[in-house]
Amino acid sequence: MEPKWTGANSPFSVAGQLAVVTGARRGIGLAIAEALASAGADIVGVSRSLEPDGGEVGRRVRAHGRRFWAIQTDLGDRDAVQALLRDISELDRPIDILANNAGTIYREPAVQHSTSEWDRVLETNLTAPFLLAQSIGAQMAARGRGKIIFTASLLSFQGGINVVSYTASKHAIAGVTKALANEWAPAQVNVNAITPGYIATDNTQALRNDPERSEAILDRIPAGRWGAAEDIGWTAVYLASRASDYVNGAVIAVDGGWLGR
Repeated sequence: MEPKWTGANSPFSVAGQLAVVTGARRGIGLAIAEALASAGADIVGVSRSLEPDGGEVGRRVRAHGRRFWAIQTDLGDRDAVQALLRDISELDRPIDILANNAGTIYREPAVQHSTSEWDRVLETNLTAPFLLAQSIGAQMAARGRGKIIFTASLLSFQGGINVVSYTASKHAIAGVTKALANEWAPAQVNVNAITPGYIATDNTQALRNDPERSEAILDRIPAGRWGAAEDIGWTAVYLASRASDYVNGAVIAVDGGWLGR
């Protein structure tokens, strides 16, 4: 039977599902939350500085006719992560989609990199996403369905300069994605990751404002443009929907061809 490509019966629909999106306040997280809402999902937005009503991301999700819950959480604080998990467990239905997107970065030459910053970056970028996946993924596996999406990085494949803790965390996220996929694919839980390229968000504004640096970046990207946050959002919809039911342990680059160059 040919699939119906529009409406609730589309293989790309996530109608009626509930998604947790971390780092949802701005940038890529906001785009993921809005894209999932436009495809039919209700959203639990998580961010350290998220407004009680959800702010901009809450408004955008509700504009698609979907429900939104705002949870303010510092993912670098393990006790706060446990509190977040308790809050999620008290919602009126289980989680169908987990978008582990939140992250942080610290720039310092390796010989000067403090252990406290190392711990903070690894706690936020690796431990918190694992704890969320561990708890929510166990519930998904028990129900026999679910989608988990990690946000990886170009530095899941490359070394970068002066970002050793971030690079370590993002290499690890790629490995965790594959390890969890191996364990949970038999339970119909798909675990995958998205590798964003150079995306036009607040985080890259300084790079885009530097003519020489921006030109050097664009020269390396075969697509010849900066990515849009929506490019990541729509990839998340694919990985959250039944269209990706046979995709397990993939780390998908959405980078305009950067890694293939």
